[in-house]
Amino acid sequence: MQFPRTQRLFSRLLHGADYNYEQWLDTPDVLAEDFRLMQAAHCNVMSVGIFSWAMLEPEEGKYAFGWLDQLMDRLAEHGLSAILSTPSAAPPVWLSQAYPETRRVNTNGQRDPHRRRQNFCFSSPIYRQKITAINRLLAERYKTHPALLLWHLSNEYGSYPCHCEYCYTNFRAWLQRRYGDLDALNRAWWTNFWSHRYSSWAQIEPVDESNHGLMIDWQRFISDNVLDFMLAEAAPLREVTPDVPITTNFMQPDVGLNYWRFAEHLDVASWDSYPRWHQGDDLTIAMQTAFYHDLHRSYKQGRPFLLMESSPTVTNWQGISRLKKPGMLKLASLQAIAHGSNSVQYFQWRQSRGGEEKFHGAVVSHLGGKQTRVFRDVTEVGSLLQRLTDVTQTTIAAPVAVIYDFENEWALQHAQLPGSLYKNYRETCQRHYRSFWQRGVPADVISAVSDLSKYRVVVAPMLYMLAQGTAERIEAFVKAGGTFVATYLTGMVNESDLTFLGGYPAPLRRTLGIYAEEMDSLTDQQTGRIAACDGNMLELRGEYQFQHYAELIHTETAHVLAAYDSDFYAGNPAATVNQYGDGQAYFIAARTDDQFLTDFYDGVMRCAGVGNELVGALPMGVSASVRSNGQQRYVFLMNFSDREQQIMVQTGMRGAMDGKPADAFVTLPPYGCAVLVKESENA
Repeated sequence: MQFPRTQRLFSRLLHGADYNYEQWLDTPDVLAEDFRLMQAAHCNVMSVGIFSWAMLEPEEGKYAFGWLDQLMDRLAEHGLSAILSTPSAAPPVWLSQAYPETRRVNTNGQRDPHRRRQNFCFSSPIYRQKITAINRLLAERYKTHPALLLWHLSNEYGSYPCHCEYCYTNFRAWLQRRYGDLDALNRAWWTNFWSHRYSSWAQIEPVDESNHGLMIDWQRFISDNVLDFMLAEAAPLREVTPDVPITTNFMQPDVGLNYWRFAEHLDVASWDSYPRWHQGDDLTIAMQTAFYHDLHRSYKQGRPFLLMESSPTVTNWQGISRLKKPGMLKLASLQAIAHGSNSVQYFQWRQSRGGEEKFHGAVVSHLGGKQTRVFRDVTEVGSLLQRLTDVTQTTIAAPVAVIYDFENEWALQHAQLPGSLYKNYRETCQRHYRSFWQRGVPADVISAVSDLSKYRVVVAPMLYMLAQGTAERIEAFVKAGGTFVATYLTGMVNESDLTFLGGYPAPLRRTLGIYAEEMDSLTDQQTGRIAACDGNMLELRGEYQFQHYAELIHTETAHVLAAYDSDFYAGNPAATVNQYGDGQAYFIAARTDDQFLTDFYDGVMRCAGVGNELVGALPMGVSASVRSNGQQRYVFLMNFSDREQQIMVQTGMRGAMDGKPADAFVTLPPYGCAVLVKESENA
């Protein structure tokens, strides 16, 4: 498995942390200890230079690279690589004061003061000029340095809105490119409603939450504007160091950026994962974290990603953050590897003495030394990763995809539905994903514009917005033999948030064989019942509950699998299947309970021939994931419960660490994990 600019990057599993060397320059004994401890913990990489602009350029045009030269040299001397960051995430005070136009403007027209981080305007020409200049200097200085492994653009780009004239001018230009003229824009935004019609581009200001088309386009523009800034940051790096790969660290996908478009311009996707372990249901947290890992793997069409940040112990910003129980760090780290990561990295290496994150967990605490529980756990992870080097050359072949679309989420957030309290789009996507995860069936998490052709099953919960061409691609997928699942709140609006006419979901009416007439909305305390139809093809049985949403649909060519069994719409279809071409299209009209989803997807997987033949039925609390290189299949078994669990595995497996033949039943302790290897029969 070779990809441009990533061959060296993927030659081993990376293990390291964010290292703020510059915070300890006046304590050489601490710096010397750091490098000894890094080797003791089996680290091979450090993320450096993040938030260091004020140290690199303490005064305008006066640069101080000596400390970074020393750091890069010491990393190389100790066999460590550097993930070198550009410093745009935290501009120095002198820049904000000398060039106030670099600071953001709020909706009241007031310019923000210099504070916190990410406190700049992405449109500011002077800010772009300054960051491009220092990025070029970094690239020129370290282009041949043996420690340089990967460029890290900025840190956690966000969609911070700015209402300055630069942003408004750019937004209006963006709209002109999108719509061409005001008549087209007015039609797309339905501006005759409430007399919102525009007669001049200068009249458009993105401050009116009642104009959904405007606000969705404003979010699209913000995302595109940040992307444009990222590309400007990357340009000198690409020019000077074309063979050094580039990434930036994504976050959970609720930051208002369309990461799919960003990923197109990165050599490897990476992200910062901070699950809230031990605060409630660890199994749900494990599922959600797996969902995010699979999303980041999917950004680059199944290629490995990097876990850029995780906490080896607690965070300081979650309100409540519990210590990781024995085994949890190893388990969480292996979960990332199991779902496609080629790294485990932490924030932070050494706890800061001051600042907002001084009580955030770290590999090396304020106590210091290597005799802490956390350091021992990190060392164990590092040793484990060294023995799993061959995993770097594997991928995950997912037969299933769950569509989780960012622009669809933005549109749903603005939608003023009769039932707006419990939309919960992302949570709903995860509930459908869970049915595959708990069966050990790998699933990609994709966008509505992703290629569907390589999947057997595609699930699209609440695909409220059907952008142009989406319905046609879904129809072609089903017609060619694919299995498609849709739900309530599907196909209600187009990409401009204009409703479709002719019964929802109009563009998919032929594919699904149904149309919707009305929707009932239930309070959080209300539930209803649905009953399985006799002899249904998915073998659904008995009654199930639903809540929040119940769409009243009519079948045209679809067959009924289950019907409502409560309220005045008892007897109406609640779940259907439509044979279309060589494939099947399912529709779930209500927000059902988890038991229905489990039974429903068991039937769908059985009919579609999808499963995991390497392991038996997984007990509650255990997940399984497989990475393969065509010759070996690495099977990761993970127990997210606080009790011992047993899993039956296929014969012919061996332990990935010791090479010993595996028993027919593998026993996992609480928060335990195991990695097995299965040789391919034709290897």
